[in-house]
Amino acid sequence: MALEGRVAIVTGSGGGLGRAHVRYLASKGARVVVNDLAQDAADRVAAEVVADGGTALAIAGSVTDERAMAAMVARAVDAWGRVDILVNNAGILRDKSFAKMTLDDFRLVVDVHLMGSVICTKAVWELMRTQKYGRIVMTTSSSGLYGNFGQANYGAAKMAVVGLMQTLAIEGEKYGIRVNCLAPTAATQMTEGVLSPESLRLLDPARVSPGLLALVSDDAPTRTILCAGAGNFAAAHVTLTHGYHAGAGENAGEQVIAHWGDVTDRAGEIVPAYGFTQAEREVASAGHTAPVLERTT
Repeated sequence: MALEGRVAIVTGSGGGLGRAHVRYLASKGARVVVNDLAQDAADRVAAEVVADGGTALAIAGSVTDERAMAAMVARAVDAWGRVDILVNNAGILRDKSFAKMTLDDFRLVVDVHLMGSVICTKAVWELMRTQKYGRIVMTTSSSGLYGNFGQANYGAAKMAVVGLMQTLAIEGEKYGIRVNCLAPTAATQMTEGVLSPESLRLLDPARVSPGLLALVSDDAPTRTILCAGAGNFAAAHVTLTHGYHAGAGENAGEQVIAHWGDVTDRAGEIVPAYGFTQAEREVASAGHTAPVLERTT
């Protein structure tokens, strides 16, 4: 039981992928908080976990409600003394082409996916810092990583949680907090009518959830984007090419165009350890070797 004694919260787990997540984590020994907007949905999934021999607590509440999420974490701590794992899974869709999309629908999707992840993570962050242990999973998407027609709001929110993950992984490292992203492809209510019946069968959410074990176990990585679907697992990376130094002359813009192949050449590209790697490489290309920035806590 790889997660024996661990306490996990999975948001948006009253059905679909979240339901698969809590059942999987419980099968590995974790005590799970089943969170959903609807209490009856959370109760049903918690009952399934208990029927399978696991331990679960059903708590309703919106991830956009700071007080509700703080209360959820407090209830988990009251029941089990700690929270080890948070899976930010809750989400919604409001798909339309950008021309037809309202700003209200854009804000709503960003609020649930991005701010919901921020609010839930903030609710466990100090607890995890204090106990010197935490595993946090953000749910991103190929729509954010690579784009998808009709999903400007969703894609923007899903790429935003990657940026959140990158920084929190750096800040949480010395406290034993590891932060990763999961980019799932799964047949849920959010994908009905989009995929073929055979694809929907292969993309059973239960084939995604095993990827969580690598992201939340004791020896989990940090700052990883794990793509999962149909039992296949791959990693995505935000990379930086070596680039081309055009200098500061009047024709620098023309130089960039003339050497576009060098700018975009992926040979020797790297995955930066932190954001200022870009600035360090840029000033180094200009012949300057001193540190760009004093790192602060």
